[in-house]
Amino acid sequence: MILKVRKSKASGRIMIPGSKSHTIRALFLGALAQGKSEIRRPLISSDALSAVEACRALGAKIDHFEDRYVIEGFGANPKTPSDVVNVGNSGTTLRFGVMTAALGEGYSVFTGDSQIRKRPLAPLLSAIRNLGGQAFSTRDNGMAPVVIKGRLKGGSTDIDSVTSQYLSSILINAPVIESDTEVNVTRLNERPYVDMTMWWLDKQGIKYENHDYKTFYIKGAQSYNPFNVTIPGDFSSACFFAVLAAISGEEFILDNLDMTDPQGDKEVFTILEDMGAKVRTQEGSIIIKGDKLIGREIDMNAIPDALPIMAVAGCFAEGETRLVNVPQARLKETDRIHVMCEQLTAMGADIEELEDGLVIRRSRLKGCRVDGCHDHRVVMALAVAGLNADGETIIDTAEAINVTFPDFVGLMSKSGADMNLCS
Repeated sequence: MILKVRKSKASGRIMIPGSKSHTIRALFLGALAQGKSEIRRPLISSDALSAVEACRALGAKIDHFEDRYVIEGFGANPKTPSDVVNVGNSGTTLRFGVMTAALGEGYSVFTGDSQIRKRPLAPLLSAIRNLGGQAFSTRDNGMAPVVIKGRLKGGSTDIDSVTSQYLSSILINAPVIESDTEVNVTRLNERPYVDMTMWWLDKQGIKYENHDYKTFYIKGAQSYNPFNVTIPGDFSSACFFAVLAAISGEEFILDNLDMTDPQGDKEVFTILEDMGAKVRTQEGSIIIKGDKLIGREIDMNAIPDALPIMAVAGCFAEGETRLVNVPQARLKETDRIHVMCEQLTAMGADIEELEDGLVIRRSRLKGCRVDGCHDHRVVMALAVAGLNADGETIIDTAEAINVTFPDFVGLMSKSGADMNLCS
């Protein structure tokens, strides 16, 4: 599908959907619990549905009602899937799922779409082997498809957590292994996502020790309890409206957001305020109004998912904006550093690629045909750019939006954006 966007003003009140990261964690913890859990106001998107199907394949019973999931878990005993587990485009589901599968005795096979089959998994496969399981890539390249067999026994492993999902996967699954687990972290990117995982562990009363994110000790033979939870709003999705307000001078009231939540992308609001936008909070909402933005250097290591939309913000900020210390952005659905440089250049941006980020100078963007590269965050970032570019912008592979934010186009259009999805 293509997304056609023309320069227009958008503003208003938006209900931000549930967090993808929280939804997927809730599904896996519900699967690992013994008994029924209820997950209210989850994100319903392709990635979330991939997590639902993976948990079902491993033995969880999940009923989907209009605004909630009811999940009956399998505890520490996942079943052997009857077929290959296809995670679609969901890297989180793949990383969490392979570790959960290693809790069982049988062989499990995990694969995904063409992007998933290019994303690294080798450090987590090595950790599974170090903790007593079996894990190998069918192409011997450290990527899906992969074959997994348990049972995990615990013990000690190093983990190079170039993506936080490796460490989060171990932290989620290690408590139900029979013996204790020690994890030595040789590198950790995206720390707020690990904080989110620990937020869930703390709610469950899981016993573990965190030694400055360098070493973790997780007590074995624990169990998860059934729970009822309402999923917080997704700051990663809110960032697109926040940047749109900041660069256009308009105002959005973004509901269903809690600044005390551990999501890392809430930092984008602080960054935009430092750059010149007007930001204030009220209970459950954030109000952001655009003003003259000033470029600055931004360490993106903790918030790599925000790189595409912050690259757009940089095009409309006075002076120079530097997005740095985020090499892992090259390992997402696409090489987001290269893709955003290439596509914004096509729109007339003064932008250059760094090994670990981007340098962007104030630019006058012009609408043209650009490629979303089947990457949901790239498509949505280019759409925001198109709303502030002269003429019409046509974005290919726009169906990728469904991965995390199926309501994006509808909410934008209701707010006044000239945006149409076409087959």
